[in-house]
Amino acid sequence: MKCMVLTKISDLRVNKNPLSYKETDVPKIDKNEVLIKVNTCAVCHTELDEIEGRIKPIKLPVIPGHQIVGRVIEIGSKVKKLKNGDRVGIGWINSACGKCVYCKSGFENLCPNFVATGKDTDGGYAEYTKISEDYAVPIPEKFTDEEASPLLCAGAVGYRALKLTNVKNEMNLGFLGFGASNHLVLKIAKAVYPKLKSFVFARSEKERALAKDLGAYWCGNIEETPEEKLNAIIDTTPVWMPIVKAMRNLKPNGRLVINNIRKEDFDKDKLVSIDYSRDLWMEKEIKSVANVTFNDIKEVLNIADIYDIKPAYQLYDLADADKAITDIKEKRIEGAKVLKI
Repeated sequence: MKCMVLTKISDLRVNKNPLSYKETDVPKIDKNEVLIKVNTCAVCHTELDEIEGRIKPIKLPVIPGHQIVGRVIEIGSKVKKLKNGDRVGIGWINSACGKCVYCKSGFENLCPNFVATGKDTDGGYAEYTKISEDYAVPIPEKFTDEEASPLLCAGAVGYRALKLTNVKNEMNLGFLGFGASNHLVLKIAKAVYPKLKSFVFARSEKERALAKDLGAYWCGNIEETPEEKLNAIIDTTPVWMPIVKAMRNLKPNGRLVINNIRKEDFDKDKLVSIDYSRDLWMEKEIKSVANVTFNDIKEVLNIADIYDIKPAYQLYDLADADKAITDIKEKRIEGAKVLKI
């Protein structure tokens, strides 16, 4: 099969082609696994973090990609939930132990044996991949493969971030950064909480225009101050400085949810320090998102199906995965980026 492989850590400012286009054997499945012919795989900022070495440890070489949609073409001898021809998705969660206190309480995202697709095991930048039947999610018929792929991570982890904000109707929710994830979260938030006010902080005029088109109440850059304080903010930016400034826009008891796995290295000379009395006092909180649960993926697909929520996206060929990743690195972001396999 054809695939794109990460063999070593690279600095994308120096090497804009960090992946190798190769042919390798089709994966062999175990008795509880299914083999999937990949149709699409959306590209995530996490792949950028893997390539540049911010996510450790990582299995090398590895086929990246964890927003996968395809068809089951082979099933293991003990598979009962799926059959050949089923259209399924695979997200960041490839497996968890199922036995620890976190798994038993519905927090398998915190499992010490959490296995991440495209990091700890091969992912979807390939013609074929495999997965345990327990972690393959059915895709609603409403969505094309291209529309469904970004929902599996940008949508799912964004949805988890939304849940962690604890927002309710008639509250104010901020979006710090407006790429693949937050544009989906804004759509979800407006559907589920129709009286919620959304405030978008984005440095790109195109991103702010998209936010306005999607119904944002207020749009500005991080240096601007909205007319109202916010109950919560979801941060998807790759750097530290914006979140420090964002804390100043929270109401008492407000919560900032950081929705990414790693932040890029910062310039210590330009770092803005947190002032306790100004930025954190009055019971403000900073909360991180760690991975996703399988239920997060199922729930966000269900919500997107009910409310007809579909992502904006751009298509790339598999061989152009490097370009898609570089476009993310260089902030050429207009919705999600999806590889057509």
